Amino acid sequence: MQCSFPRRRPSAAFSRRTGKRLLAFVSRLHFYIGLFVGPFLLVAALSGIVYVFAPQVESWLYHDALTSESQGVPQPLARQVEVAQDALGEAALPAAVRPAPHSGDTTRVMFAAPELGPSEHRALFVDPVTLEIKGDMTVYGTSGALPLRATIGQFHRSMLLGDVGRLYSELAASWLWIAALGGVALWLQRRRALRQVRGRQAMRRRHSTLGVIALVGLVFFSATGLTWSKWAGNNIAELRHAWGWATPGVSTHLAGEPSHGAGAHAEHGAAHAPMANTALTLFDFDRALQAARAAGIDATLLQIDPPAAADRAWRVSEIDRRWPTQVDQVALHPQSMAALDATDFTTFPLAAKLTRWGVDLHMGVLFGVPNQLVLAAFAAGLAVLVCWGYVMGWRRVRATSAGGPQTLTETVVLLPWSVRLAVLGVAIALGLALPVMGASLLLFAAIDMLRWAISRRQGLIAAGQP
Repeated sequence: MQCSFPRRRPSAAFSRRTGKRLLAFVSRLHFYIGLFVGPFLLVAALSGIVYVFAPQVESWLYHDALTSESQGVPQPLARQVEVAQDALGEAALPAAVRPAPHSGDTTRVMFAAPELGPSEHRALFVDPVTLEIKGDMTVYGTSGALPLRATIGQFHRSMLLGDVGRLYSELAASWLWIAALGGVALWLQRRRALRQVRGRQAMRRRHSTLGVIALVGLVFFSATGLTWSKWAGNNIAELRHAWGWATPGVSTHLAGEPSHGAGAHAEHGAAHAPMANTALTLFDFDRALQAARAAGIDATLLQIDPPAAADRAWRVSEIDRRWPTQVDQVALHPQSMAALDATDFTTFPLAAKLTRWGVDLHMGVLFGVPNQLVLAAFAAGLAVLVCWGYVMGWRRVRATSAGGPQTLTETVVLLPWSVRLAVLGVAIALGLALPVMGASLLLFAAIDMLRWAISRRQGLIAAGQP
């Protein structure tokens, strides 16, 4: 008589138990992210709201420098640059010039200075008709941020603490998408139960619902914010370059060396100060503008960069990030003004276009006021989620009768070995790709394991065991 044994399969009860334990892990991780990263998310959200509306405030605050009431034919760029040099008291060539885009606007003549920070220039605002100096202030990046917006932007990125402060924004961006996706996973599992909650517990339902509604925006903030970050941003840039997704850019080398792309974050890059070149004259700014127009550069918002060295070319760039996007560039020979290289946004790879649009959406410039309002709504939603999370966390801490695992380590110990290894593998991969996340995760784990060890020891003592 032969005995046959049924093939052993994971039981439904085992699967349900594993699912509940994995959900407990996600819940505890979600709680830890909110507890430790929440303040950074709140700062980023509130400063982001202020930043997106800064352009309107700047237009009012710096109105006298940005506009002119004079009417007539604009003077040549050479004359405008000359009066800027006279006001500056030196004959150095400007690092860049932005011709007045419309009648009633001023021309921005930008000079490099050793006392300025990265991406900063001293800009003199010149009336193109009367040649009157209308303003003199520091500007930042390709976005042309004036002092107010530049300060708000620096606070949003680094809390005015430089490279050390950038850790805060990278920490927030690294964890935001995980917090958002984890919250949605919890909502999917608990949505039926959440419909029944009443009274003080109703905040859990509102928190979950708002998180689901804001999911797309939160993940978008996280992804685009990471491209600006120092460590994760470098990894992303290398990945884009390896996959051929880099943003095309013109080569200004007269020998025709290949360009590595201007980068989607050119607004954080600085125009190089031109080296002394006796062959260049101020009239070359007018020649470069005319040659660029002939080469197809037709946007009203332009930046003209003179050669940064004797073996470099002129570069004329469109800087209109509104819709439709105009960011074409052309490189011009310093003597003949012949076009040496050019880029056309319509021919960019799709990934480069999406990166460009994503960055501009994040900055609130792609669709103007509608873009600003949507960004402000999502940022306000994030701020509310953080505040509600802290209220719920405080109530949970005070509820001593709350059961279930109270540490992240405890939730991991309860998982099957296969799931533990999978969680560890994902954590290592994310830690390598997002170094600030990896370092903070190690800190979270160290604190949590210490709490778990203390709690376990206290439990043994209470049970009468040594």
